[in-house]
Amino acid sequence: MDLDLLASRLAFLREAERLKDVLRSAHTSSGRTESTAEHSWRLSLMALVFADQMPGLDLLKVIQLCVVHDLGEALHGDIPAVDQVPGQHKDQQEFEDLQQLCASLDAPLRAQILQLWQEYAAAHSAEAKTVKALDKLETLLQHTQGANPGDFDYAFNLDYGRRYTDAAPLFRALREQIDNDTRQRMTHIAQKTP
Repeated sequence: MDLDLLASRLAFLREAERLKDVLRSAHTSSGRTESTAEHSWRLSLMALVFADQMPGLDLLKVIQLCVVHDLGEALHGDIPAVDQVPGQHKDQQEFEDLQQLCASLDAPLRAQILQLWQEYAAAHSAEAKTVKALDKLETLLQHTQGANPGDFDYAFNLDYGRRYTDAAPLFRALREQIDNDTRQRMTHIAQKTP
């Protein structure tokens, strides 16, 4: 057993713990701001829950992509989609942060994690496209059940991520149900506004 290898991986896990403190724009159903780690957990759970509806995919690869897709945010945080500026290099910063985060890892594991993140970012494989769609759907789902602030922009959600969620019948069907929930929220808020 290589104790140095184990120590370097524990060091990585200690650094990755920072993702638990990275807050997103979404809120939980109790009104608490959601962390990126919580989002990544439910994204992984979604992949597991719908695995039987996604034949032909490598489920292990899907779960791996879910786990690493936002890992780089541990250092500089999340930039909500609604706040992203055209031409901004969010992916570049996130990849540089991920490289820094993985610096303590042994070369094979570091290369594997970085390759997974690049695969997700490029969305060339079926698994990466699936995780991109599920990532958008998880965010939208959270927005429909979170105790969001009064000025929350639900209308933004109706177009958010369509490039990915329109890519397959399963994602379109899930999107339709989530969009219906979004519209209900919008109607409810409009009725409450004097």
